[in-house]
Amino acid sequence: MSERDMLPADVAELLTAVVEALDIPLPSVEDVDERKHYRLLDRRTMDVRIALQAVLRHRSHPDLRDDAAYIRRWTTEYPVTYTPFRSDRTEEEG
Repeated sequence: MSERDMLPADVAELLTAVVEALDIPLPSVEDVDERKHYRLLDRRTMDVRIALQAVLRHRSHPDLRDDAAYIRRWTTEYPVTYTPFRSDRTEEEG
């Protein structure tokens, strides 16, 4: 068993929530979509940072799953609202 396999379940859940929050699709080539992408990434980054700061400040917090749930809730409150880039588009499709 590797050390990675020994990662506590609540830590893995928190890290998964962080990755899911920050792993947003690239925007289409439109300037409007690019601005929306950066605003969304900025917002989600701020939310993740706040959650992780709380974890570090309150180390006796009983369950990291609660922190993961906060991140997931905040992520759903700020969904992707722009057109994601699709590599299978042709120039004719625009």
